[in-house]
Amino acid sequence: MTDEPKKGYVNWLGGAAIAAGAVGGGLALWSALAARAANRAVPADGKFVEVDGARIHYVDQGQGPVLLMVHGLMGQLRNFTYALSERLASDYRVIAIDRPGWGHSTFSGRRPNVLEQGRLIARVADALGLERPVLVGHSLGGAVSLAAALASPGRFGALALVAPLTQPVDAPPPQFSGLATPVGVRQALSWTLAVPSAMLTGPAVAAAVFAPDPVPADFVTRGGGALSARPQSYRAGSFEVMNSRSEVAWMAAHYPELTLPVGILYGRGDAVLDPALQGEATAATIPDARIELIDGGHMLPVTHPDATAAFVRTIAGLA
Repeated sequence: MTDEPKKGYVNWLGGAAIAAGAVGGGLALWSALAARAANRAVPADGKFVEVDGARIHYVDQGQGPVLLMVHGLMGQLRNFTYALSERLASDYRVIAIDRPGWGHSTFSGRRPNVLEQGRLIARVADALGLERPVLVGHSLGGAVSLAAALASPGRFGALALVAPLTQPVDAPPPQFSGLATPVGVRQALSWTLAVPSAMLTGPAVAAAVFAPDPVPADFVTRGGGALSARPQSYRAGSFEVMNSRSEVAWMAAHYPELTLPVGILYGRGDAVLDPALQGEATAATIPDARIELIDGGHMLPVTHPDATAAFVRTIAGLA
């Protein structure tokens, strides 16, 4: 290659790098603006408590025996306050939290995994002065609730698990397959392609998560759905998808050690997690656990709040 072609090749590479940087910078700016808009659409609703380097956002409603609610993957506390908490706050003190890295909760240092989040839930209960609350965990929040009970025997009154992740799966549900990215590219994707992709595919993904139930028209705001389309939500979701398998596998081996009342509620039509594996098979390994199946999909606290509230009341009555 002569000097002139070499010079042209170097110039082409330099131009391509500048163009790529400009596109990446534009996407990062767009993602930051989209995240700011999502935060404005779904602002913090409650108070904050600082525990072990995490700043946990929570909403506190009602009076009476305490229900402590833990949301799932790509969710936040409005998944509960959308319809479920109001049906329970007349008889219970209902506290719904944003897990660290989700909603409006933050953390410092290394991102906590499922087992560490379980221990953090116990510390939140301590910080708020809650005496043996009943944990209500939805989806991956069910795994976190199980981790909390295993880490702190006797600390919680009961577990009411709604469509919980309880058994390891080899691959993430297809609705969340886009989150299966290694740590080396996760940060870059979160600031470039993740948010535009979430904006474009969000309605279809939500429909697949809620199926066979419809997605409420106001779920984006009232249910907190807008907060899933942020760089930090992509990073949190990718981390949990890529790291939860081994943690849940360890937990599953220890379910027979649980001594508190445990109930599991599943929708027969759940398109995200398998009710037979995650519900019935798990209930068979936990002493005296109860399993209840109803017609519905994965987002039961939103789509079937009356049936979910009745289930929670039943389990809370065993505490």
